[in-house]
Amino acid sequence: MPQGGGGPGPLGGRLNLLLSYAGWHPEPWVDHLPRLLEPMGVSSLRAGTGREASELIRTHRIHVAVVDLGLPLDDRDPCAEEGGPRLLELLARLENSPPTVAVKPPRTSAEDRRCLNAALRLGAFAVVDRPRGLADLNVMLEVLQRALSRFYRGQWPSAGEAFPSVT
Repeated sequence: MPQGGGGPGPLGGRLNLLLSYAGWHPEPWVDHLPRLLEPMGVSSLRAGTGREASELIRTHRIHVAVVDLGLPLDDRDPCAEEGGPRLLELLARLENSPPTVAVKPPRTSAEDRRCLNAALRLGAFAVVDRPRGLADLNVMLEVLQRALSRFYRGQWPSAGEAFPSVT
């Protein structure tokens, strides 16, 4: 079983955030979120494909993950949306699985329910709509704060620490 993002460790921040996004279209929130979190010591590791995210997980300790469910598996077929669910599966199998926020793309209500249920079954801590603008960043920041409170008891993890067990 993989070691939970147990690669070389810190990037200089107090918390490593895996930030995956379907990079084939511009997403202002993806650019602004790292800038907002960096002054607090959060290092954002960005991935535009499932393969890039998998490599980051192998080489860095991940404390929290944001997974775009519309993420392509690789850059050969950017329209294939199988990278996001596969990334959730990979994160769930880690020995120290980080809290994960799934970002769902716009869909019909039936597809939306299936997407939500699948993400929660695969271990997502929360599922949010893909932010449409800077105002939606507040929702993402609140969810990340809840994940930190729940999985790290409101404390920043140390460089080599996985989240403590929740009782």
